[in-house]
Amino acid sequence: MSRVFITGSSDGLGLMAARLLVADGHSVTLHARSQARADDTRAALTQADSVVIGDLSHLAGMRQVAEQANASGRFDAIIHNAGIGYRERRRVETQDGLAQVFAVNVLAPYLLTCLIERPDRLVYLSSGMHSGGDPDLDDPQWTRRRWNGAQAYSDSKLFDVVLAFAVARLWPGVLSNAMTPGWVPTKMGGPGAPDDMSLAPVTQAWLAVSTDPAATVSGGSRRAGRQGPGRTAQLLRRAGRPETPQLSGQRSGPSQSRISAQARTIPVPTAAPATTSVK
Repeated sequence: MSRVFITGSSDGLGLMAARLLVADGHSVTLHARSQARADDTRAALTQADSVVIGDLSHLAGMRQVAEQANASGRFDAIIHNAGIGYRERRRVETQDGLAQVFAVNVLAPYLLTCLIERPDRLVYLSSGMHSGGDPDLDDPQWTRRRWNGAQAYSDSKLFDVVLAFAVARLWPGVLSNAMTPGWVPTKMGGPGAPDDMSLAPVTQAWLAVSTDPAATVSGGSRRAGRQGPGRTAQLLRRAGRPETPQLSGQRSGPSQSRISAQARTIPVPTAAPATTSVK
């Protein structure tokens, strides 16, 4: 059994990944940004160990989350799932003077990585939109440029991939990987997103706890469903037991027979080269 902490897990993919892990016998700590959402989260997954509370849009909240996480004991894996999407129509400034997308998507996972006791594994959620990200750090807070929500999001997810790779290189004893769930119909992705949401959280859980050789590499970037087909089907079967409730407000996934059929077609990735420490 592994102890896993998942940020941004009061609903959506974070909560779905938590359900998978709990069904597989692991100990999961959830995260919500407020007491009210924490109460709803506890009710949604009563098997969770606890719920950490803190708003990741400002520095004080990030530190609050880190302090609570450390007080509960060391985690085997941390999934940095919290994020703000690409459909923000205007720049929202936090109380620290930062663009909210940057604060939640970039600074929060960075600061939590620094402040929380080092786990064995780190998983950073990225996006396929990271390929359109701009690495230029001239104006990361969008104070001089005209706001573009999609570009700000793309930039933030590129920085998340860079963070995952940097941690893999600097901490060779930690398995650090980025992972994109695909374009799925969450609150962030929107109702028209075409990818299969039932498969989206599986790779998060797999990277966090699996002993499969393909999961025990570092410095990689994975897409949802890119793990062993047998493990995908096994996790989905467990999470789909009758006693596991559907997520409220989420579109149900395809039938189990279709999921199993899809899982059997998923290729097993080859292991990435081992990372080395910085000279």
